[in-house]
Amino acid sequence: MRVLVVEDEPDLLASIARALRDEGYAVDTAADGEDGLFKAESWEYDAIVLDLMLPAVDGWEILRRLRHANKTVPVLILTARDAVADRVRGLDSGADDYLTKPFDLAELLARIRALVRRHVGHARSTIEIGDMVLDLRARTVTRGGRVIPLTPREYALVEYLALHRGKVVSRTELYDHLFGEDDDTLSNLLDVHVSNIRKKLGHDAIQTRRGHGYLME
Repeated sequence: MRVLVVEDEPDLLASIARALRDEGYAVDTAADGEDGLFKAESWEYDAIVLDLMLPAVDGWEILRRLRHANKTVPVLILTARDAVADRVRGLDSGADDYLTKPFDLAELLARIRALVRRHVGHARSTIEIGDMVLDLRARTVTRGGRVIPLTPREYALVEYLALHRGKVVSRTELYDHLFGEDDDTLSNLLDVHVSNIRKKLGHDAIQTRRGHGYLME
């Protein structure tokens, strides 16, 4: 899953990005509203964490322009503005969640997980595919009752395909959602990850549709 964090406080931006990357997310960052708006309009994200009081372009304007362009990406407003009127305005303007500073990182991560699940129409925190079970909260995969050790990127790939179960996901879409702007995206990197996952979960875990992409069903 790929997340954009738009926050002008450098230490907080670095802390949020690090926590998300530790959880296996691909993360893009922006330290001002102009850069944040450009990235939000240019790439497809699974969630955006958005401060309101930003230089250049404020968070209200970013949110307005995204919704005006029919961008449905889930947006979590993260701000020090804790007045009820601001919360109401944020949610009525198209934000999906509103969290005030100071906050707990564990809560932020839980809210992002919930936003991503709901956005693809999956309310539960587990996904069952045959004898394979994904725990989206613990970010673990079991098969036949046994926990299968996956790297964060391998887990992210399995999770994305599982959340889009039954749909053929193109290589382009996978690259767009699993790799951030600073990641190495060599042309064969996706094939390497798929091969390693099949070795761990079984060859039937991920199906290939040649010329189209990958599928879990």
